Amino acid sequence: MNGASREALAAARERLDALTDSTSVDAAQLADELAAVTALLDREVSLRRVLTDPAQAADAKAELAGRIFGGQVGGPAADLVAGTVRSRWSQSRDLVDALEELAAMADFTAAQKAGTLDDVEDELFRFGRIVSSDTGLRSALTDRAASTSAKSELLHRLLGGRAKATTERLVTRLVTAPRGRSLETGIESLSKLAAERRERTVAVVTSAVPLSDTQKRRLGAALARLYGRAMHLNLDVDPEVLGGIRVRVGDEIINGSLADRLEDAARRMAS
Repeated sequence: MNGASREALAAARERLDALTDSTSVDAAQLADELAAVTALLDREVSLRRVLTDPAQAADAKAELAGRIFGGQVGGPAADLVAGTVRSRWSQSRDLVDALEELAAMADFTAAQKAGTLDDVEDELFRFGRIVSSDTGLRSALTDRAASTSAKSELLHRLLGGRAKATTERLVTRLVTAPRGRSLETGIESLSKLAAERRERTVAVVTSAVPLSDTQKRRLGAALARLYGRAMHLNLDVDPEVLGGIRVRVGDEIINGSLADRLEDAARRMAS
């Protein structure tokens, strides 16, 4: 997003935070209702264009949204959607992207209130690794010919009772409504939003063998000092990392493995 849409999203997130700070608001229910609105606006192109038309008065768009969604979702969700359409959006699709993000953030807020946000972050990461390594599973989950109900049932068999309910909801929404994204991209986006909910940065750490609790604490503290913020470590094991570790933070890679150092040495000798 850029320009007006970026500002509109920031304002919408502030409204979401204000809503979910209230103990009377069920954040998980709010997430489901925002996801339903997202699905509707993703299908109804003409409607979302009307709701983002800069030539229409903000109050008129909010009133229209209230009439359409007021009877389908609860008061908090209807108010949030009405406030969101009052803002100016650079593209009509940006509104749908924003509502989808708000739904995920509401789910993460529910997990945080329940004390399970760390578990959800870890489960999303592990699920992403499983999908990346299992081509059969990935094909089943991304098969356009497969029905939504079939994919939901498959995910329930995989995750039901094994993962937090929040994780299952997020992954199911992503798989059944990918909206043009790859499964891996969607999982990575969710992981970043989960970390942002805690105002933390995700560091993907790859090591040849599992790190001990002491090593994880020391590494987390070192990365926090380096980046000036708390870090959530997503841990992966790769035997091809001959020694040390490899850390990726966003687009930045910190090469600390023996394999990387050997490759660097080989390149220097060849040059």
